[in-house]
Amino acid sequence: MRNIGAQKNEGSDSRIFDLILTGLSSILVLVTLPFSLFVCMKVVQEYERAVVFRLGRLVKGGSKGPGIFFILPCIENYTKVDLRTITFDIPPQEVLTKDSVTISVDAVVYYRVQNAPVSIAKVENAHQSTRLLAQTTLRNILGTRDLHQILAEREHISNSMQTVLDECTDAWGIKVERVEVKDVRLPHQLQRAMAAEAEAAREARAKVIAAEGEHKSSQALKEAADIISQSPAAIQLRYLSTLNSIAAEKNSTIIFPLPIDFLSELVHAKDN
Repeated sequence: MRNIGAQKNEGSDSRIFDLILTGLSSILVLVTLPFSLFVCMKVVQEYERAVVFRLGRLVKGGSKGPGIFFILPCIENYTKVDLRTITFDIPPQEVLTKDSVTISVDAVVYYRVQNAPVSIAKVENAHQSTRLLAQTTLRNILGTRDLHQILAEREHISNSMQTVLDECTDAWGIKVERVEVKDVRLPHQLQRAMAAEAEAAREARAKVIAAEGEHKSSQALKEAADIISQSPAAIQLRYLSTLNSIAAEKNSTIIFPLPIDFLSELVHAKDN
């Protein structure tokens, strides 16, 4: 009870002392008008906010701006906070994947200050903390995935990183808007192995396609031969078409074709 009472007395004494200093500072401003306006009047841009502290305590209202605001000399100071979206490139990180492959991955993070007073009062350097957290989060998330998942699921990895970062930085007044995985660099030996595997797969597919084409072509030829063999007139027309194709070529060979009927009669005579 004594400690509680002592703390209350100290708090009341501190408030009285703050009121006295505030009154003295206000009197000083009034006495030195209009010259004090050059010291007291401050301006922040549309994309900025000013976090004001009075005797070490955060002033009510949190932040001020945009536009003109006033501070009391000697007892108040302020810090400007930029609210625009900031782009941060995560340096290439050496990551060991779940299937024991060492890769180098870099990414880009888009974030902004959402709560200016919290970003100043709750963390020493909100921007540096966010950047360090982004690097560790990238390594942690990629370390739980196989190489083929990292190469095929970049968008899912980016969304997971954004969710984790946004949850952690919310207490710092930071809003992570977007995360993008820029590049995944593989070891040269693994690149050559993957290229050889892809080339072998393409060759295998080409052979399968060629074999299927040959199979379909042979079936079509067999069906055509069966149809032609059932009609002597069709055989004659095919023979004449072949002669026409040969005659169209410019060569020095002269062919004297014999009628199919004459050839068929010779064949029958030989059989008899």
